[in-house]
Amino acid sequence: MSVQYKRILLKLSGEALSGDKGTGFDEPTMEAICQGVKQAHDLGVQIGIVVGGGNFWRGRSSGRMERTCADKIGMLATVMNCLAVSDMLRQLGLETSVQTALFMPQVAQPFVRDEAVAELEQGKVVLFGAGTGNPFFSTDTASALRAIEIGANVMFKATMVDGVYDKDPKKYPDAVKYDTLTFTRVLEEKLAVMDSTAATLCRDNGLPILVFDLADSGNIARAVQGEQVGTLVKEN
Repeated sequence: MSVQYKRILLKLSGEALSGDKGTGFDEPTMEAICQGVKQAHDLGVQIGIVVGGGNFWRGRSSGRMERTCADKIGMLATVMNCLAVSDMLRQLGLETSVQTALFMPQVAQPFVRDEAVAELEQGKVVLFGAGTGNPFFSTDTASALRAIEIGANVMFKATMVDGVYDKDPKKYPDAVKYDTLTFTRVLEEKLAVMDSTAATLCRDNGLPILVFDLADSGNIARAVQGEQVGTLVKEN
């Protein structure tokens, strides 16, 4: 079966791992997500993954805490999520590797671009933790950066909505869903796709983004096969 994308970077929100619980891990939800990853991997797709940390920590909501400290805690939350997703993928029979932007050799490998690419080519699912390793950068930006570094054909942003709308579809019944968008429009209209740093990085490096609903984990495999899923954001 042919695929449209040979190598992808999948961005998962931390909240997605918690299911209806809202915090921590919900194993049935995690297994469903990882089954979706396996379906795409079984098609021969090379997969890198970045996971957010929102099921444990949201630095922007940390009150009086100094921002760089809050962001470091958030980076550690993403590492915990990477380890959990890696373990679930291994239970499903996939080989994995966890690489982190922060040096913690007892926990995971440090991120090295060439090693990550080599492991992808060996068929491993590679998970990237700790964001960019720097405060003030979101995991969306980390996803864009890692996708560009590993030469991914596309970045998949798996969310809790089925694409990008002109306004919040949960609040406005007349919200209009886009099938395609440009990064310039996303930035000019401040559409809720990702932060401006990540969007600019993708635009300037020609990296398309597909935003789709993770509620149906089969969407990952459908998307790599070129089916119309979600909203595709690209400049040209």
